[in-house]
Amino acid sequence: MRIAVISDIHGNVKALEAVLDDLAHQAPDAIVNLGDCVSGPLWPEETAVILRGLGWPTVRGNHDRVVAAGNVPTNNRTDSFTETALSSESLGWLRSLKPAFHFSYQIFLCHGTPRNDDEYLIEKVDRGSTRVAPEADIVRRVDGEKARLICCAHSHLPRVLRLEATGQIVLNPGSVGLQAYSDETPTPHVMENQSPHARYAMIEETEGTWSFSLRAIDYDWQSAAHTAAANGRPDWAQALATGHMQVGS
Repeated sequence: MRIAVISDIHGNVKALEAVLDDLAHQAPDAIVNLGDCVSGPLWPEETAVILRGLGWPTVRGNHDRVVAAGNVPTNNRTDSFTETALSSESLGWLRSLKPAFHFSYQIFLCHGTPRNDDEYLIEKVDRGSTRVAPEADIVRRVDGEKARLICCAHSHLPRVLRLEATGQIVLNPGSVGLQAYSDETPTPHVMENQSPHARYAMIEETEGTWSFSLRAIDYDWQSAAHTAAANGRPDWAQALATGHMQVGS
């Protein structure tokens, strides 16, 4: 059984199309999507149309939730742009997504943690950046979920780790569409992958054992950066073109 795990497309249809081309060669048995599908100053509706047509099992991310709720305040520039750009059909699709679910009895899918789509499962924010959280903190955030493999997202940082206390594996596939960002929650910090490549993960199960590959895919990130800049977001343009944030952005 081979499963592709994608997440955090953020309306970057160029990155999504490159990942779809790579998936055609990888030929997984299933593809799952961990959410934050369309929010970004790029191509929200074009991305939504593709995803609606594909029909992948899809988790609702924190940005998906905000956009789906409607009436996004204009000071939330990313989600208000996205809400305005989406068709009623795409907004309805976002509203239909579940916040977390079991893909199988062994695999649990969530965006942040099993109970909170806006909390990092693996990372701890520390002095404006992040590091892997102590295992006790991760186990607490897992909150009793018993699945052998927990797939999470939200941080955009691809990682695989094993919890010694429970034997569970936690996978973050990274982000398809945005390789750096700054955030104010829980305290101001940046996330950076240091290259603009689109990320996703492959899982392979063979006779009860799991193996994982974290993939980085080339695509036309300059086109994405130019579109973000044209839509008034130089911060996104920097992140898309380089995979890191400017100091003070």
